[in-house]
Amino acid sequence: MYDIVIIGGGPAGLTAATYARRAGKSVLVIEKDAFGGQITWSPRVENFPGFLSVSGTELGDKLLEQAMAQGAEVELDTVTALRGTTAVCESGAEFEGRAVIIATGARPRPLGVAREEELVGSGVGYCAVCDGAFYKGKPVAVTGGGNSALQDALLLSESCSRVTLIHRRAQFRGEQKLVDALRAKENVDFLLEARITELLGENELTGLRVQHGGEESVLPVEGLFVAVGHQPDLGAFADVLALDAAGYADAAEDCLSPTPGVFVAGDCRRKGVRQLTTAVADGATAALAACAYLDA
Repeated sequence: MYDIVIIGGGPAGLTAATYARRAGKSVLVIEKDAFGGQITWSPRVENFPGFLSVSGTELGDKLLEQAMAQGAEVELDTVTALRGTTAVCESGAEFEGRAVIIATGARPRPLGVAREEELVGSGVGYCAVCDGAFYKGKPVAVTGGGNSALQDALLLSESCSRVTLIHRRAQFRGEQKLVDALRAKENVDFLLEARITELLGENELTGLRVQHGGEESVLPVEGLFVAVGHQPDLGAFADVLALDAAGYADAAEDCLSPTPGVFVAGDCRRKGVRQLTTAVADGATAALAACAYLDA
């Protein structure tokens, strides 16, 4: 029996663990992949307070080290269900908590092209806000048709030599004012009704093979930002959470769920901004809320 079981070992979950331990609660963090979360994909992080520059892997390691130094326990396993406030795992193990914090994050939806995962951090990225500055003065591409793709392209156009926006349809799903702003940019090109068929380059991305108008051509770029949506990882918890139309936990800034003793933190929660700083803020909020629930 633990005071708090935290499902997810990314920035939100590990921050929650640190805060809960400092409040004197026993804590178990269960992570199914790698501690640190998606930030470990980023070769450099330069927008996290207190660090001029740090690799995503190093930052994830520091978050884990800090939580464990405070006394949090960790477990590598996949939680497949919640029974009350007991986490039921794929391995058959069950971990009972008096409260649970769900911090499973939301993964960027992959493009589905061969070698995509291999080139993540070496030319392929999913967060222009996080990694766009590393491509200053270089040609890049963005693929997607919603507001996220349009906003990424606008951001990148301020520092990159050339930005090519690739979308599989003839019309964008995003706001027209964003499309108009991009069309006014001299260094932005549009490839509509097009799709990426191959990522070029050995250890670093050097270009894209694109199918467009019935023909294939090579687009030389040093960066590709994939903005085709995110997918929250909450399927196992649909019976204890209220989910919005996109599958995110419909929880407000207080990180409360409809189920007493269950809290939600990080990118899996409905929110307007998904960044490292908002994830750790959620972790602190959820941990303090869980502690207050236990102390009531």
